[in-house]
Amino acid sequence: MDWGRLTGPGGVLGSLSLLCVILDGVLGATGGEIEHHLEMGRKLLAAGQLAEALSHYHSAVGKLPEVDSKNYLTYYKRAAVFLAMGKSRSALPDLTRAVQLKPDFLAARLQRGNILLKQGNAQEARDDFEAVLRPSPEYADAREQLARARDLEELQEDARMAYHRADYGAAISVLERVIEISPWDPEMRELRADCYLRTGDPQKAIQDLAPATRLRSDNRAAFLKISLLHYSLGEHHESLSQVRECLKLDQDDKECLGHYKQVKKLSKQLDSAEELIRAERYRDAIEKYEGVMKADPHVPYYTNLAKERICFCLVKVKATTEAIDVCSEAHQRDPRNARILRDRAEAFILNQDYEKAVEDYQEAQEFDADSNDIREGLERARKLLKISHKRDYYKILGVSRAANKQEIIKAYRKLAQQWHPDNFQLEAEKKEAEKKFIDIASAKEVLTDPEMRQKFDAGEDPLDPENHQQQGGGHNGHAWPFPFNPFESGGSFHFKFQ
Repeated sequence: MDWGRLTGPGGVLGSLSLLCVILDGVLGATGGEIEHHLEMGRKLLAAGQLAEALSHYHSAVGKLPEVDSKNYLTYYKRAAVFLAMGKSRSALPDLTRAVQLKPDFLAARLQRGNILLKQGNAQEARDDFEAVLRPSPEYADAREQLARARDLEELQEDARMAYHRADYGAAISVLERVIEISPWDPEMRELRADCYLRTGDPQKAIQDLAPATRLRSDNRAAFLKISLLHYSLGEHHESLSQVRECLKLDQDDKECLGHYKQVKKLSKQLDSAEELIRAERYRDAIEKYEGVMKADPHVPYYTNLAKERICFCLVKVKATTEAIDVCSEAHQRDPRNARILRDRAEAFILNQDYEKAVEDYQEAQEFDADSNDIREGLERARKLLKISHKRDYYKILGVSRAANKQEIIKAYRKLAQQWHPDNFQLEAEKKEAEKKFIDIASAKEVLTDPEMRQKFDAGEDPLDPENHQQQGGGHNGHAWPFPFNPFESGGSFHFKFQ
């Protein structure tokens, strides 16, 4: 509880202390049962047990004669408890009833004026403060609040004028001061939210609309607007939560119900697609995301997200050409998205286009410098680019990086038959064939061994003597004869082709 608000100038408990003195003289004038409830309420209030105190004041008020002017203090006392509990809307009718029963009851007028001022009802608040000052012109709190009420009237008019001439920045600036004086005014918060929307700041609009939902008894429109904003920002779970608040107030509200069905359907598709990705069912996830684009093609966020995730899935299933096309389209739609650049870089690696992979990873790092995935990917792409200037085993065999073992062996056999040195008669041709044959055999050796292939895919050539010397070992822990040469293993090297 904000005790400063309650005990400061014009605060609830400041007036409450005055009231307690007055109550001591009024309790004897009530009936026995009413007096009991009032006394219990006073004790519980003093003990800080507000809910229990309120219960007794409800009982006391329920037994009061409607027209007995002596009962004004009971209404005031219950209003004070409401205010201490932060329920200003509930306190207002009791304060009004107290003023009706005793028009010169200044404490009630001052408290009512304070509430009206915070609610943005400047003229009504001014009337109350002027009523307090007529018999007590020296009342400092009332003078200060009256000045604030007059300021509020002028500021409200300035804000509306700025809004109507479409000077939304100026309106926001004035509304800052308005809301400082009247933080419980939903109309001014909604006006500022609209200004934020017109200046392209939906997040700040949401921040103003959220308290506005608590300041109206029927706040379905605000809940729907917040839901729509969250939805447009891609925050579908929060959108669903807000539109449900609208339906709690009226389950048949046509606009809220229609939006709820739309959000629920899309949210279910998105959640399902991500579950499929976690289960590595990438083709099924692609189908789901294609459904997302059809479900709501009018909100760019969801189409952009779908393109991004389809790009990711296509890389995972190694559909290289399609992945590059979709990732490029996704990049055009969302140029600063580091994840798309990362995924397209991986597609370029699958396509053995290492220079483009390095370029994409470098650009991705500009947008997300703290990502370990991007940093490690860039390092790997650079290694692969360096290796490609020496020997690229995939290119030697003419297979894609997604090729399986059977495809690699098939390519090897075809090239080995073509370039076996025994097929050539001239010495120069034999030497050239032998060189090519060594590269072909090396490629087959690396790419059919899971451990060596994994190293090569990570940007390290397992047959490079430099790597061998740095690591102090060879394949599977055994020394490896560098450079790899099938013709220098002691005796003739024979191949059996099936």
